Amino acid sequence: MEVDKIVTQRSEATIVREGRPDAERNASDDDGGEDSIFDMSHGSRRGRLDVAASWATIGIFLMFALAGVYMMSLILIPVTLAVVVGMILGLAAEKLSKLGVPRVLNAVLLSSGVALVIFLIVNALAGPVATLAQELPDFVQRTSDRLMPYLGRFKWLHISSETFQGSPVSISTVLENSGNVLHLVSTSLTPAIVQILIFFAALLLFLAGRVSLRKTIIMTFSTRASRLAAIRIINAVERVLGFYFATASLIYVGIGVAMTVIAYVGGMGMPILWGVFAFVSSFIPFLGVTAMTLSLAIAGIVTHSDIIFGLAPAIAFFGVHMAVENLVFPAVMGRQLELNPFVVFLAIIFWTWMWGAVGAMLALPLSLIVMTVIDELFIEEKAQPQLPG
Repeated sequence: MEVDKIVTQRSEATIVREGRPDAERNASDDDGGEDSIFDMSHGSRRGRLDVAASWATIGIFLMFALAGVYMMSLILIPVTLAVVVGMILGLAAEKLSKLGVPRVLNAVLLSSGVALVIFLIVNALAGPVATLAQELPDFVQRTSDRLMPYLGRFKWLHISSETFQGSPVSISTVLENSGNVLHLVSTSLTPAIVQILIFFAALLLFLAGRVSLRKTIIMTFSTRASRLAAIRIINAVERVLGFYFATASLIYVGIGVAMTVIAYVGGMGMPILWGVFAFVSSFIPFLGVTAMTLSLAIAGIVTHSDIIFGLAPAIAFFGVHMAVENLVFPAVMGRQLELNPFVVFLAIIFWTWMWGAVGAMLALPLSLIVMTVIDELFIEEKAQPQLPG
């Protein structure tokens, strides 16, 4: 009995001793569960902070990049314009190369063609602009006399006939103002000449080294699939830009001719100048047609005594432009080159703010490039039609 009692006591003691580690293990497991929950919450919070830091870094980089683009506009504007024009001329360069024309001669011919077109436009505008400069004081006076009866009706504008009348002009004032004007012209003319030279040099070099530059860009990718994608994107961008602007130029020439006829029939002076302005402004969506319509309305009111007849050229131009943009353009271009109007408008506002008038003209081609790259990168497999068996 005593032996059994001793064995029983030892067994109970053993069970107690063996049970203690289990209890301690359970307690440690509970503590470990609380620690793991804390670690998970701490890790998720740290993950959110890492994401926020990443986006903040991207935002700071974009801010510095935009500041650099704005500050380097003197160089980036002509270089970007040269690259865009060179890509537009890519199809013509390819055809000349297939005819056996050397690359250097190819680049010289195309660059000379661009210079010739610019020279013809400037030459066509030189005479009318000189005439307009001579008649500008009389035109401003007539504009003031014609618009004052209409502006005077809006009392909140606080505009009267004395608003546009200045004090008597003396010789010293004229000399002082002429000196300021000459200084402004000289300071603006030098950067313009530099940008023109950079543009033609960059265009010539880009066209001459176009093929080697394509090979360099393609060979920077390591995999065969990436190289094929790069080839597809470059070809698509050149094809879209070339087709779009070749077709748009022909259509806008028609708008310019129609504007010349409208200005001539409407009794407005310098109809050829109005036609050239209509052609150039058509390449700037939204802002171009708006500026042309307002200019025609003001010039028509100044030219004619009847306000209805004076507004007729502006109404006719606006109707022709809307018909071309909404009927002719979709029929010729097709739906694959359509851009979201709101996105194009934002692009025009942004690039006009960054680079001025040249930025407004570059907004559309840059939007086309971005659209083409996105379409080629995220291209979807089209469903093949089921042929009858």
